[in-house]
Amino acid sequence: MAYFAAVLARTEDGWDVSETELDDVETLADLTDLAREAAQDDDSVLVFIEQEDAWFAIVRVDGEEDPRIFVSDGAAAARSSYGSVLTDELVEQAGESEFDDLDDLVAELDDEAEASERDDDTEDDEGPAVGPGGVPVGPLGDSEVLVEFGLAAKDLLDLSGEGAVPGDALAEIADALGCGEILEAVR
Repeated sequence: MAYFAAVLARTEDGWDVSETELDDVETLADLTDLAREAAQDDDSVLVFIEQEDAWFAIVRVDGEEDPRIFVSDGAAAARSSYGSVLTDELVEQAGESEFDDLDDLVAELDDEAEASERDDDTEDDEGPAVGPGGVPVGPLGDSEVLVEFGLAAKDLLDLSGEGAVPGDALAEIADALGCGEILEAVR
């Protein structure tokens, strides 16, 4: 399947957008390094990744801070090489923080017990569907990744919902950031 990737580097004059290749990206650290290479000073850099008609992701890198990641459909992304780099990290992060609250652990165990009792053909209305490798179907990660740039978490989640088209979603996000025409020019 076809991929599109672009690096959006925040500058004093707005956004500098360039298409990029992901051939050498095997880990999140590789992707983070790619983003930092495009940064001016410690300004924000966004990496947009899209797999045609399946999912999109936004990775935000601010200086030396850990990257922030949002994936429109975790289960779909987990089935692709570049997406699995991101979903593996998000699932690992979720696993580390899930056990901070005992109530969440108990609720999760209750949900798992109920899910195992349901027939496989029954639709799960009580919790998120889970795809291969335990990755949730639907949006995954930091939905507030673009709040500072004027795109509310709810708006990002709405662009990720069922029936959303990844390419159209990234175009809308770029428009909200003020770099829609530039992104379209590099597509």
